[in-house]
Amino acid sequence: MSIPRPAVSRLVQCVRRRGFVGGNAAPCLVRRRFASGNSVTNSRIPAPASGPPVPTTTSAMGQRRFPPLQPCFSRARRRFSVSAAAAHGHVEPPKPGEEIHVTFIDKEGDQHLIEVARGDNLLDIAQANDLEVEGACGGSCACSTCHVIVTDSEFYDKMPEPDDDENDMLDLAFGLTETSRLGCQVKMAPELDGLKVKLPSMTRNLQASDFNKSASGAGG
Repeated sequence: MSIPRPAVSRLVQCVRRRGFVGGNAAPCLVRRRFASGNSVTNSRIPAPASGPPVPTTTSAMGQRRFPPLQPCFSRARRRFSVSAAAAHGHVEPPKPGEEIHVTFIDKEGDQHLIEVARGDNLLDIAQANDLEVEGACGGSCACSTCHVIVTDSEFYDKMPEPDDDENDMLDLAFGLTETSRLGCQVKMAPELDGLKVKLPSMTRNLQASDFNKSASGAGG
């Protein structure tokens, strides 16, 4: 069986380019068929001068035999990196003189006045103060469970307009109003000092307390 010369040439180039495998100094071998005859001869690329000698044997016909061929490639070790998980519900206290005030009205009608820092979003503020705001998607604008209702339209107009993703999620919110927003998308700023938001009586992802409240209301 003859070996096409272009294929042999590519194999020799691959061997020369890749070098030795895994630090092994044994030379890579190729089998080459000379154009002048049908005999097959081992053609060897010599090892570096610093490498150990390559053991060989001699056949009965007087031909030198070299170790078996080895693959001319090595596997690179992949490196993995891990990013830190976002800590939702963790907010830093505001610096003196930079306090911004926001009031949450919970499902029972109780008001909770909280001093926050600039840049904190309503979802993190509520969770940091043990208010009943679920945030099932972790604040990635992929659910409607952090739905809040801005009680004053003047404050609502001071907020940046919701983008398409937020509007899509708000369409799924329970008790949607004209001043509804997702808490994870509302960041506190000085112009929002004095903001009041109301928590809806239910969310689409029902919490245990919501279910119990509904059951008790139906029983009465």
